[in-house]
Amino acid sequence: MNTTSTEAPVYYHGTKADLKTGDLIEIGFTSNYGTKRKAKYIYLSATLEAATWGAELAFGEGKERIYTVEPTGLIEDDPNLTDKKFPGNPTKSYRSQHPFKVTGEVTEWQAHSPEQLKTMRDHLEKLKQQGIEAIED
Repeated sequence: MNTTSTEAPVYYHGTKADLKTGDLIEIGFTSNYGTKRKAKYIYLSATLEAATWGAELAFGEGKERIYTVEPTGLIEDDPNLTDKKFPGNPTKSYRSQHPFKVTGEVTEWQAHSPEQLKTMRDHLEKLKQQGIEAIED
C-alpha cells in the first residue's frame, strides 16, 4: 500500500533557556555555541537525538530542555552538519532566520552518558583549538 503523510513533522529545539508555550525563539541573541556571537540563525531538528545534543552542549548553567517548536518561516538544511558531516541530512537538522514558536516541552528524554558527553566535548575543544568553529554562519 502506498500512502503519503499529510502531517507536518514534529520539530525540536534543545537549549538551556527557560521558555513557555507561545514564546518565540529568535535570531539576534547570543548563540548557545561557539564564540557566543549574536546568532544569525536558529536551529531545530526533526529528531529528538539531535535536540538532545543541542540541550546538553548549550552554554550556561540552566536546566537542559527540549522544546517542540513550529517554524514561522522558511527553514533550510543545517550546512554545519549536512554539507560536511552527514550528506543527505540524516540528522534532519535545519536552521532559519525566522522565529520558532514554542508549542510544548519534551519532559522525558534519554540523556547521553557522561562518557559520550566527554567524547563530544573533547572533540569540540579539539576543533576549537584548530580554529574551527562548531557553528558557522
